[in-house]
Amino acid sequence: MKKGKIFVVGFGPGATEHITGRALEALQESNYIIGYKTYVELIKHLVTAKSIVSTGMTEEVSRAQDAVKKAEAGGIVSVISSGDSGAYGMAGLVYEVLIEKGWTEAEGIEVEIVPGISAINSCASLLGAPVMHDSCTISLSDHLTPWTVIEKRIEAAGMADFVIALYNPKSGRRTRQIVEAQNILLKYRSPDTPVGLVKSAYRENQHIVLTTLSEMLDHDIGMLTTVIIGNSSTFFYDNKIITPRGYQRKYTLGEGKQSLKPHQRLKKEAEPWALDQETGEAKSGYEEILRKAPEQAPVQQQEQKVQSMDMALKALSMVSKEEVENPFLVRQPIENIFEFSVSPGVANKMITAEQMLVLAEVVGEKGTLEYTPDHHFIVKVTTDNPEAMVVKLEKEHLTVMPTGEVLKVKACDFCYGEKADSIPYAEEIAAKFEGMKLPKQLHVGFNGCGMACYRPVFDDIGIVYRKKKFDLFIGAKPVGRTAHAGQPIAEGIEPEDLIPLVTRIIEEYEQNAHPNERFFKYFKRVKKVLNYDYYDMSCKIEVEPAPCGD
Repeated sequence: MKKGKIFVVGFGPGATEHITGRALEALQESNYIIGYKTYVELIKHLVTAKSIVSTGMTEEVSRAQDAVKKAEAGGIVSVISSGDSGAYGMAGLVYEVLIEKGWTEAEGIEVEIVPGISAINSCASLLGAPVMHDSCTISLSDHLTPWTVIEKRIEAAGMADFVIALYNPKSGRRTRQIVEAQNILLKYRSPDTPVGLVKSAYRENQHIVLTTLSEMLDHDIGMLTTVIIGNSSTFFYDNKIITPRGYQRKYTLGEGKQSLKPHQRLKKEAEPWALDQETGEAKSGYEEILRKAPEQAPVQQQEQKVQSMDMALKALSMVSKEEVENPFLVRQPIENIFEFSVSPGVANKMITAEQMLVLAEVVGEKGTLEYTPDHHFIVKVTTDNPEAMVVKLEKEHLTVMPTGEVLKVKACDFCYGEKADSIPYAEEIAAKFEGMKLPKQLHVGFNGCGMACYRPVFDDIGIVYRKKKFDLFIGAKPVGRTAHAGQPIAEGIEPEDLIPLVTRIIEEYEQNAHPNERFFKYFKRVKKVLNYDYYDMSCKIEVEPAPCGD
């Protein structure tokens, strides 16, 4: 007998444009479509199956059994789920039914899980960017999972400060679960925590509400609603919910002008969504509770560690009203990351022991120090005073530069002064352009003689000093199978003409390149930089197939 096949298809939120191509193929290849009646109606116009079977909400097991039976008889079956079939969908249940029948992948019917866009993703896209950090999904339906287990999951997610998506939050008969979930989370989150309620995402009756954790139950919530609850750093902005990618804040030298001074960024008026602006301390766990408010701890903890009312009163006098009312509130420590690049100078390859000692002192035990192929150190440290670090390093004659999508200059370090005539030009380029913000990091390589030993011809802009004049190369691609040297565009450039020419090239790239477009890609796309035409410098090498041995 011909073997059948089961597709377990996740078709996303329901709108045709959000169904993957593979999901459409699976639906159209199938002889049978099996699914919950509401979902069948959403995709009915996309299928040509000879049989469409729709069942009620609680008949998941019978749907899986029917699908296996039809596939064993040689049919091609699609079992459908909204969102992703592997997230609260039918994928696991189909496998369970097969396993019970002794199915193996090698000898049994074929099974293909077709992924789709899950509700946490589709709903998040309508709210802004609420799921940018660690997140979890929790179903509040206790039809298949005991409520005691669900409570523990909510408690753990709240304590760990996850962004949380609540699925199946409420039905006609299940009304208490969402209330209890809110009560649990209010132990760990501020009442003002942003919450998004999305009903029927990307469907005809789509409805979106932006609210807070304390007020979310004032709005209509049902089985078709997904509730997305932010973490302690999530904030509202212009009818959007945004969760930063991290709790840390970066300082960078890449901006010519900062709208706020470093110390101002930590003030409440500058970042009203931030945590405790004065202390930045995290307060969670029994130890912190017992230290500050022993009477708030569970009974067994009180018996172990709280010996007198005097201790409790003393602890209460040390905490704020908010901490007393909400002792479990999660507060992540605010760390200010300062990332920068350090070198002994554009034309210097020597670094002294004194400089290394100061660098080590700045990095400290918690910072990191990374040496790069460009002869720089990349430093990452936590500090509230980055300016002081810069002053300290520059006092030791170290060059401090920004990191990121900026211009970087590196010379060949010369030959202990033998090519001294060209050093001022390298230093002038560095002084004028080093750290300039660009669409993508741009490398300028400078060599002090015709040997070009530092490889400037493999940088975005390569400069070679030869016979008291300069040769210029642009558009190298240093890595990959199609790697190639830069294109020579000018020879014998007079010294006084070098800086103006390089300036015009950099400015053209800055103004016209796409975001994240490397210089060689820009040159290839526009075909001309200034009056220099693009030529394909990559070698088209025919690679012989590897011989097969006996």
